[in-house]
Amino acid sequence: MTRVAVVTGGSAGLGRATVRELAARGWDVAVLARGKDGVDAAVAEVEAAGRRGLALVADVSDRDAVEAAADRVEQELGPIDLWVNGVMVGVFGRFMDTAPEDFERALHVTYLGFVNGTRAALSRMVPRNRGQVVQVGSALGFRGIPLQSAYCGAKHAIVGFTESVVSELLQQGSKVKVSRVDMPALNTIQFSWVKSKLPHHPQPVAPIYQPEVGARAIAAVAEHPRPRTWVGESTVYTIIGNRIGGRFADWYAAKTLVSGQQAEAKDGEEIGVNLYEPVPGDHGAHGVFDESAHAWSPQTWWVEHRRLGRSIVGTVLGTAGAVALVAGRRR
Repeated sequence: MTRVAVVTGGSAGLGRATVRELAARGWDVAVLARGKDGVDAAVAEVEAAGRRGLALVADVSDRDAVEAAADRVEQELGPIDLWVNGVMVGVFGRFMDTAPEDFERALHVTYLGFVNGTRAALSRMVPRNRGQVVQVGSALGFRGIPLQSAYCGAKHAIVGFTESVVSELLQQGSKVKVSRVDMPALNTIQFSWVKSKLPHHPQPVAPIYQPEVGARAIAAVAEHPRPRTWVGESTVYTIIGNRIGGRFADWYAAKTLVSGQQAEAKDGEEIGVNLYEPVPGDHGAHGVFDESAHAWSPQTWWVEHRRLGRSIVGTVLGTAGAVALVAGRRR
């Protein structure tokens, strides 16, 4: 069976890891991003995995360009079954130190890029009454932190936007699924090409996970849809902790997360700023924090193997119940 996926931001970082994971699982993948070098390299990896790939060079903040890209996918690969919105650009620095045009550009890509991608996907899926959109969210869509106000604002907006769309589809009785997969800090190229006002190299807030951890979760949700998925223990702690201790979270973020998002040892490893234009070259999936990034966690294993886990739990509970019943009869 042919399955066709579109991954925005698929040329690098988590998007690149997602392209690889989907291709390995038998999906044909269209890769949409601005940088031609990265897009072409990602498509070559799809084809090396024995699947069809399609290179789409476009800026997701341009609604007409996204619509044209979706038309190409359906003409050349077939009906879109899965659309993954994962693109982002970023600005690191205090809000009042960030130029208004830079802040707005980050919102236009990271938030309106999701809006444009969702519209392009649903306009094709809803009439067919099938398909799925996966929104790549973040723990920072629930807990804002210093130095990333544009990114946090965009991810918060994606949560509300997605909830509205889901409720509308439910009201219409549509079988189209919209899922949100919320990520922890990932070791991606993002931290080497954001526009930064910081004195040192930007870094993710520990614990850091490899992008393949997030990619496997996205692929698992694509194949077994569910509305919301949290990836990584830190995402669980952040979201739940903010719900029950928001004032403490404010204090903790102010106390630790300015210095905690800078790495003096990585100074000089920036590769250019991709806020307005792509950085030439193929930059792959990983950033510069391989030595401190985790490739696995118990929580992500559960996300990937939820059905197996439930079966194991059911078997254990059933066995325990049978043992208790026998013991009770003997007594």
